[in-house]
Amino acid sequence: MVDPKRWQIGLVGYGEVGKILAEDLRQQDIKVSAYDIKLGGEHRAPLKEHAAKHGVALAASHAELAAKSDFIISAVTASQAVPVAKACAAAINQGTWFLDFNSASPGAKQRAAALIDGGGGRYVEGAVMTSVPPYRIKVPLLLGGPGAREIEPLLNTIGFAAKVASDKLGVSSAVKMCRSIMIKGLEAMVIESFTTARAYGVEDAVLASLAETFPGINWEQQGAYFFQRVIEHGRRRAEEVREVAETVREAGLTPWSAQGTAERQAWVADLADEGLFGVRGAAEFARSADWRTEADRILSKIKR
Repeated sequence: MVDPKRWQIGLVGYGEVGKILAEDLRQQDIKVSAYDIKLGGEHRAPLKEHAAKHGVALAASHAELAAKSDFIISAVTASQAVPVAKACAAAINQGTWFLDFNSASPGAKQRAAALIDGGGGRYVEGAVMTSVPPYRIKVPLLLGGPGAREIEPLLNTIGFAAKVASDKLGVSSAVKMCRSIMIKGLEAMVIESFTTARAYGVEDAVLASLAETFPGINWEQQGAYFFQRVIEHGRRRAEEVREVAETVREAGLTPWSAQGTAERQAWVADLADEGLFGVRGAAEFARSADWRTEADRILSKIKR
């Protein structure tokens, strides 16, 4: 039987998720290599520092990483899911597992699978069902595709919390995408509702009404958390929700809600890139305990 702890694991995407997976895998002395397009740009220094600290080997290209990996995890932005699969498929070894961790539509997952399987690899669809940081490698993960049942116990041996959703490609992603209509949409609605309420000076009344209707939610804390996550990750979230919108289109519906959510997430990301919320990467960036602080910054910007 294959011992997954002896795998050479390749991570494509060395952002927040990639770093967390690398840390948790390296703690088990599993060999890890990584590639990220940022390694070739001005933001490479923090990636190299993290890799050196945790013993992660950095590859120079998708092809180099794919050629030396027994198991590849693709954890990139949604729009790059298929391009990454194409880049890895050109050099993937026969039988190498490829876990697509990305928030892409069922159609995109199927296109990525065709590329990897056509190159001799073994594609498995993965749908991450909640935010990674609180759970780290044990984040709930739904698997899909013909190889899902075979790889499930192997993944769980190295710390994942994976379970099979379906032997059919696209099912896991459909679950993820439909959930994201609600979760990412709620983030966008909270930012829009709370900031508007702040502008009119009625935020206390709005929160009191929400608490009465949904008593199980601490809206002050939830609001602060949603503002933090969108300010920090709005660009990635906007890309994901555009994939959500594509999923809705694939079902034959017009994605009015998803399109609006994507625009609001991207709008906040633009403000963050302009420096409205402080210096990205600094300790205090997107870490206000009070959502009003961030809402006031937004209002000061739009009222100029």
